[in-house]
Order: sequence, then structure tokens, then C-alpha cells
Amino acid sequence: MSIKLVAVDIDGTLVNSNRQITPEVFDAVQAAKQSGVKIVIATGRPIAGVKSILTELKLDEPENYVVTFNGALVQETATGKEIIKETLTYEDYLEIEYVSRQLNVHMHAISKDGIYTANRNIGHYTVHESNLVNMDIFYRTPEEMKGKEIVKCMYVDEPEILDLAIKNLPPHFYDNYTIVKSTPFYLEIVKKSVNKGSAILHLAAQLGISIEQTMAIGDEENDRAMLEVVGNPVVMENGNPEVKKIAKYITKSNDESGVAHAIYEWVLN
Repeated sequence: MSIKLVAVDIDGTLVNSNRQITPEVFDAVQAAKQSGVKIVIATGRPIAGVKSILTELKLDEPENYVVTFNGALVQETATGKEIIKETLTYEDYLEIEYVSRQLNVHMHAISKDGIYTANRNIGHYTVHESNLVNMDIFYRTPEEMKGKEIVKCMYVDEPEILDLAIKNLPPHFYDNYTIVKSTPFYLEIVKKSVNKGSAILHLAAQLGISIEQTMAIGDEENDRAMLEVVGNPVVMENGNPEVKKIAKYITKSNDESGVAHAIYEWVLN
């Protein structure tokens, strides 16, 4: 059965180590589009951090879709129409922020329009995220966050500090939220019902595409949910060894245009 939808992660997958889309990947995406295959960017980034990529790949045209915030937001790229939007409550934010102070780990919250932190000494990785996704940082106290539409919270710190914080997370956190480590210095926290897998399933169903006709390409733990639900999970050669265990196919690394290899080998071949 031919593949009709390919969900593609960005960091460590679509882009190379210089955060560039190679000519080979560009050509493969265009060839897939011309064959009627839906290429859907599925990322933990907010929508502001994806727009330039959508434009570069010509995925901002009508009848294209994007999954952001690890599945909390699914939109039509041309119109911005929201198909899925699942946000955290203010009470969720207060709990997540309080625990960050208990664990002595930097934390920020992200809405569609900005990155918000209550850390007076703004964390290095909060600045890194701001540069990565082209969003401004705002210092706000927890009290000032009331009324903000928070899509995702992140614990961000040096890997050894973050790993210690993860070990000491309250057990009920895993009951209340979806928690994924997307890089050695990022722990992402979203609503419990949110993940890339549920977003891709919802979108595929809306488009009349069966699970057997879906593929996902990723490299890290925040890709696991979509890799587990699609018919054809593909993991990058540079991917997390634990994530590779669930792959149907292993493609080349992101520096070897692995997304292009996957499209030509298992979608268009």
C-alpha cells in the first residue's frame, strides 16, 4: 500500500548539523509533493520557529499542514486554521513552575506569541530557544501569567542538572502531563493528551489516510509517540539508540540527507 502522509521532525532529522535543509532534502520533498504525498512537519517547536522552513520547502501552500508544540497545535499552513489546539491551564503552569523552583532547574513557558520565564537570571537555554524559534523572551512573575494561553512548558538546563531534576520529578507528574526529553538540555511538558502520535492519527483520519499509508521520520524521544503509531516508522542513523529499537527502517544521518534517502527509498520507489 503506497504511503500518502510523511510526518517529519525538524531538529536532528530534517535539518543538518548546521540547521540547514540540504538541496537533496528539498528536492525529495518536492518530488513527494508532486506525487500527491502529504509532507507534514511535526515538531516540538512553536509555529514561529517553523514558518521559515515551511516557506523554504513550499509547504505553506493550500492543503498543507503542520504539527507544532509536540502535537498540541495542528494547523493548516496557508490559513493558520487550527485543527487541534490543546493548552495547559494556569493551575498546570503554577504547579510546573513551583516544582522547577523546588528542583532548582531553569524553566520557561511558551505561548503562540512568546517565551515567558519567571527566572530573574534567565537561563542560557531559554536564550538558545528564543534564537532557535525566533520568539521574544518576556520576564513575568507567576501571578502575571494568569490569562496567558500556555501551550508548553520546558525545563531547560545543563544536562547534568536536568537529569537530576528528572530523577526527582514528583511521580504524579507523569499522570498529569506528557513529558518528553527532546535534547540533553530540554525537557518538554504538555497536556497529558498531547503527543505527536495522536496529532498525526487525528490528521490522517481527517484526510482519509489509513495508518498503513503513514510514515514518520524522527530521531529523539519526543518522536517516539508518532513513530509508534504510524505504519512505517523511520529513525535517523544519528537517532537515539532506544528510539531506533522501534524503527521499521533506519535511514542515513541528518548530515547525509537521511530524510531524502527515506523518501526516495520507501515512499517514491
